[in-house]
Amino acid sequence: MTTLKSKLQDDLNAAIKERDELRSSTLRLTLAAITKEEVAGKKKRELSDDEVQKVIAREAKKRREAADAFAQGGRAEQAEREKAEGEVLAGYLPKQLSDEELNAIVAQAVEEARAAGAEGPRAMGAVMKIVNPKVAGQAEGGRVAAAVKKLLAG
Repeated sequence: MTTLKSKLQDDLNAAIKERDELRSSTLRLTLAAITKEEVAGKKKRELSDDEVQKVIAREAKKRREAADAFAQGGRAEQAEREKAEGEVLAGYLPKQLSDEELNAIVAQAVEEARAAGAEGPRAMGAVMKIVNPKVAGQAEGGRVAAAVKKLLAG
């Protein structure tokens, strides 16, 4: 078992013992998503820590989107629950980059892409190829794309 997955399992056991309903249900759902990912495809496999982290990030994103949807639908109590679940999952993800850090990385990538001959809006793909490995797991794709578009337009 990977270290991150075993940490989730240990934290789930601790949450159950402490009768922490929010944390235990969130971790149960996350571990179920990890197991589903492991058995998807033709044969069962063990996920690496990076793959487990991607599953956790996907689950956290689902919580954020659900919280927004509930808030727009006037169900504040359910939105708060989804936000709280998202915060539990955020504890297992790497620290997110600040806007300044992200913009600095994107600016450097734009310079690299321009040096390689990419110009204008078509440079978006080239810049994203440079930026994505550097910010993997530390910034959402939408945030990265918005920063790249802003710098390419400006």
